[in-house]
Amino acid sequence: MDKKKIFRYALIAVGVVIVILLALPFFINANTFRPMIEGQLTAALGRKVQVGDLSLSIFSGSLTASNLAIADDPRFGNTPFLSAKSFRVGVEMWPLITSKALNVTGLTIENPELSLVRNQQGQWNFASLGGNSGAPPNQAKSAPQGVSELQVAKLQLKDGRATISSGGSKPSVYEKVDLEASNVSFKSQFPVEVSAELPGGGTFKLEGKVGPVNAADSSLTPLDAKVAIKSLDLAKTGFVDPSTGISGLVDVTNSLSSKGGVATAQGNATFAKLQLAKGGAPAGVPVVVDFAIDYNLANSTGTLTQGAIKIGKATVQLSGTFEQRSGTTMLNMKANGQGLPVTDLEAALPAFGVVLPKGSSLQSGTASANLTILGPADKAVTAGNVGLFNAQLAGYDLGSAMSAVTKLTGGGGSKDTSIQKFTANVRVAPEGIQANSIDAVVPAIGEVTGSGTVSNSGALNFNMVATLSSSGAMGNIPGLQHTSGGGATKVPFAIQGTTSDPKFVPNVGAMAASAITGAVKSQATTGLGGLFGKKKPK
Repeated sequence: MDKKKIFRYALIAVGVVIVILLALPFFINANTFRPMIEGQLTAALGRKVQVGDLSLSIFSGSLTASNLAIADDPRFGNTPFLSAKSFRVGVEMWPLITSKALNVTGLTIENPELSLVRNQQGQWNFASLGGNSGAPPNQAKSAPQGVSELQVAKLQLKDGRATISSGGSKPSVYEKVDLEASNVSFKSQFPVEVSAELPGGGTFKLEGKVGPVNAADSSLTPLDAKVAIKSLDLAKTGFVDPSTGISGLVDVTNSLSSKGGVATAQGNATFAKLQLAKGGAPAGVPVVVDFAIDYNLANSTGTLTQGAIKIGKATVQLSGTFEQRSGTTMLNMKANGQGLPVTDLEAALPAFGVVLPKGSSLQSGTASANLTILGPADKAVTAGNVGLFNAQLAGYDLGSAMSAVTKLTGGGGSKDTSIQKFTANVRVAPEGIQANSIDAVVPAIGEVTGSGTVSNSGALNFNMVATLSSSGAMGNIPGLQHTSGGGATKVPFAIQGTTSDPKFVPNVGAMAASAITGAVKSQATTGLGGLFGKKKPK
């Protein structure tokens, strides 16, 4: 046969096949498969699934629905758990054409809207997916034999939006949610990748394996994955009350595994421009937190099994527990650090509301802290004792700043300030800082004791007493109490102004009261001397 004829017949055959394929959708009513698709998905998910009108695409090998709706657990409401305007079901075309058998190869959901809700009891609305929605959600069992036989070669969610609500708190919205899983089976482990844009910016990515699905509570399904969070904005997450002043950008890298109802996370978080106190300022250096956490999924409690806060070479050990309660993370933590180099800490101090006098810097010394952290994560109260030892505060002349006090005794100043010791019991809360039992030894001045507060705007209100190292030319004026054996003089004073510009003011009222008390004691002593026959001084 002529080669040209063979080629012509081949083209005709191909054309006939193409025409048949193009015509098939007109002869196959795609909607006849809708009850089958809805039934299979409803049985697999344990939720009522509804799909819209179906159309058949021979060349892509899929059925496409105009709408998709997956019902929520009835205990959480009547609105859909997931809805989408486009839903594509990949199918094997030959069995579909020849015997109308529906063999699903893939599921693709375009622009889905997901609603993830956690109630006051700590139960998630997705916990009953793949099982009996009436089953107690806190039963941590392995996947029972009755779990669905659903198997899909490829599952995709593309460009979705997830709204997450926990315990009645303000919902957080995650955009551009993408999910891809392959060889999906409720009875075996399968690979999965999830990515999303975080509220207020930043990204989330998870890569790992999940399964087999726990039909009693799918939130307890085993998981092994790597998690990466980039540029999470603390102030815009929705989990932090903006009035607290907490802000910063966070990068997190950790491994995450979940088995038997316990999730274990281990990794580190790096905070940039961290601010933890209203009226403070962003830290000038990164703050790194290394962590290892065990979290009980059933009762929403966690234990920090290993923790360290690192600021340069300064390391503070962190330990304790936390729990989710009514949409709030409650903390019960301890922080302990000894021999911390203050030159590393200095740039991070503003994040905690500690601001040095303008133009000054810490050139040497070590710090210590032994603190407890209690309460809601965004409004926690930190309390305990802190210390500063053998420090040099350069660029700040405390003697001159206290001239109104030291001139009473002839005290002088120097260009810098040496601090031999500073200890105090502190309480740091959203409303500000309270310091008690302050005991400072400044060689150029003497010993300073007292207590006071720093408001969240930086305003100072301290009542102090300086035990000056020299009584000076005016050491005998009324109101200045002398200590025995050395001529040292106690001068009461107040610290006002702000943390960046403190003002030292002699407490004239306290001096007057001291003078009156001294006169009364002197008179009483003289009177008693007369009673016992002592001669009055001439």
